[in-house]
Amino acid sequence: MIKTSYDFDQAILPAGSSLKTNILLRFRADIAESPRRNLNLSLVIDRSGSMAGGPLHHALKAAESVVDQLEPNDILSVVVYDDEVDSVVPPQPVTDKTALKNSIRKVRAGGITNLSGGWLKGCEHVKTQLDPQKINRVLLLTDGHANMGIQDPKVLTATSGQKAEQGITTTTLGFDQGFNEDLLIGMARAANGNFYFIQSIDEATEVFSIELDSLRAVVGQNLKVTLELADGVSLVDTLSLAKVSQNEAGLAVITLGELYEGEDKLLGLSLLISSAQIGELPVMKLHYSADVVQDDLIQSVSSTADVVAKVGTVEEAAVASTSRIILELSRLTIAKAKETALDLAEHGKHQEAEQILRALVQELRDKGLNENFEIAEEIDQLEYFAGRIAQKALGNAGRKELLDQTYQTMTRNRSDLVGRGVTAGDEVFAMPVVNEVGSGVELYCVREGGKLRVKVMSEGYDSSKNVQFPRAIRAEGARYVVEGLELSSDRTFYRVNGNISRFAQPGEADIFVTSRQSRSASTSKASKGPASAADLPTTDTVKDGILVQCVKDGSKLRARVVSDGYEPDWNMRFPRSVREEGMLYVVDEIKTAPDGKSYIACGEIKRFVQPTISN
Repeated sequence: MIKTSYDFDQAILPAGSSLKTNILLRFRADIAESPRRNLNLSLVIDRSGSMAGGPLHHALKAAESVVDQLEPNDILSVVVYDDEVDSVVPPQPVTDKTALKNSIRKVRAGGITNLSGGWLKGCEHVKTQLDPQKINRVLLLTDGHANMGIQDPKVLTATSGQKAEQGITTTTLGFDQGFNEDLLIGMARAANGNFYFIQSIDEATEVFSIELDSLRAVVGQNLKVTLELADGVSLVDTLSLAKVSQNEAGLAVITLGELYEGEDKLLGLSLLISSAQIGELPVMKLHYSADVVQDDLIQSVSSTADVVAKVGTVEEAAVASTSRIILELSRLTIAKAKETALDLAEHGKHQEAEQILRALVQELRDKGLNENFEIAEEIDQLEYFAGRIAQKALGNAGRKELLDQTYQTMTRNRSDLVGRGVTAGDEVFAMPVVNEVGSGVELYCVREGGKLRVKVMSEGYDSSKNVQFPRAIRAEGARYVVEGLELSSDRTFYRVNGNISRFAQPGEADIFVTSRQSRSASTSKASKGPASAADLPTTDTVKDGILVQCVKDGSKLRARVVSDGYEPDWNMRFPRSVREEGMLYVVDEIKTAPDGKSYIACGEIKRFVQPTISN
C-alpha cells in the first residue's frame, strides 16, 4: 500500500571512517483508484478591524470560491470572529450554494481579534459532524495577533495538538503582514496541518484552492516512520519538518502526517557512519505505518524496508552520478540552513547566521547547481536573506517570507509552494534610474503564484523564459535595463550580464519615488471633528491609516483602536461629536498620551464605509 525508495547524496559512498552523509527517503501511497474523500470543513475567518476593506473583501471572495468547489456530500460551516464569534453558516451539506454564498457576503468588519474563540467554534462544528472516513479540517484565517480570549501561543499550540488527536486537523492561513507567524506555524505543526502565508490580499482565492486541492488529494494520514539504525550509524539531524520522538526501545519515531495522491512525502536525514567498508553497507531498517484508503475505507497498514548503501573507493565515489538526488536534497538543505540562520540571528549571532547562508551559496555553486533554475532562484534568496541579516534589517516581512519558505520546503513536495516571496527590498529604492533603454535589454518584474519573476520585454529574446535576477532588487511592477542576457547551459532561462538600472519611462511617474516618504508632521495635531459623524468624509480603504471603533461602555460611548499593535482597552481622546455606537473610523495617526496609558487621535478622521461584495 505504501511504496518506499531512497537515495544517498552520493550514489557510492567513499570507504573510510567517520563519514557524514545525507539520505532522502520517499513515501507514496500506492492506490490504483483513489476515490475523492468527502470533506467536513469549517472556514474560520477573522473579521476584526484590521481586516476592514480589501483584506476582508478578498477573504470572503476566497470563501465563496471554496463553496463553488465543494460537493453536496461535503459538510461546510463558516465562522467569523472579532470581539464576538458568529456562525454565519452552521454545519450543513453543500446543497444550496447560492444561499451559502449570500450568507458569506453579509459579513462586515468589526472590532478586535478573538482568535481562540473563532477557532474553537470551528473545531466544535467539525466535531459535531466528525467522521473518520472524511477529511475533518478547520481552516483558520487571520491577519493579526490574538488580543482577546486565549492569547498564550503555548496554550493554543498545545490545544491544536489535542484537537488533532481527536481527529480535527487545523490548517492556518496568515494574511498580509500583521499576524503572528510563530503561533500559526506552531498550531499547524502541532496538528499536522498546513500553513500558508498570503502575502498579497488578491492571492487568497489561489491559496484556498491549493489547500482544497491538497484536501482532495489526501490518501493517507498519520504516517509514522521508526528508524532502527545499524551499529555504527547515528542520526545527526532531520532535514524535514517533522515531529521526532523516541519509543520505548529508544528508537527515533518520526511523524510525517498526511500522504497526498501523486506526491512523494520526503524525509531527509543527516547520518554519521563510523566506518564504511567496500561493498554493501546495511544502514537502517525502516518501520512505517499509516492510515490509508483501501476498499473505500480508512485502514491502518504497516511494513518494513531495509536501507543499504553502496560503498566503493574514494575514486569510485568521486565519479559516481549524484545530480538527481543532489537537487532534491539541496532544497531540504537550503531550507534547514534558512531555519538555522534565522534562529542564530534572533539570538544576536548575525555574523554567524550570514556565514552559514553564504557558505551554502558557495557550496551550491561549486557543485554547479546554479545551472538549475530552481536552485539558482534559491541562491538569490539565500544571498538576499544573508544581506538582510548582516544589516540586522530582516524585518517583519522578511522574517515571514523566510519562515514560509522553510516550512513549505520541509513539509511539502510542491513546486508552487516553495520560494514564495513578494516583498521588495530596500535596495530597489536606491538603484540608479535611467530613462532610456539604449543598447541594453529591458526587463520587468511580475508576481506569479506568490513569487516575483523577472521577464524580458525587449525583442529578440524568448519572453516566456524566466530571468535569473538578484532577489534584493525585485519589486512588483518595476522595470529594469541591463547590459545583456545569456542563456543558461541547458537553455531554459536567462542570466543577467553587466550593470542593472531601474527604468522609468520619460514623462511617467516613478512609482517608487514617493512610496517611502514619511507622514506629514501636520498629523501630529489632535483630531477635531465636525458637527456629526454624517459630516465626516468617507473611505472604503484603511491603507496606512488606523482603524478606530466606537463602542458602548456602560452609559458612555468610547472610541478604541481595533488595528493591530495597539492596546484595545485603552481610552482615547476622540471628538465626541462624531461618536456613534458601532461606527468605524479611519484616523491618520494614533499617539500615546502623556499619561502613558491612553491614546490621542491625530490628523484627519474619515468614516469607514464597508465595501460591498458583488455577485
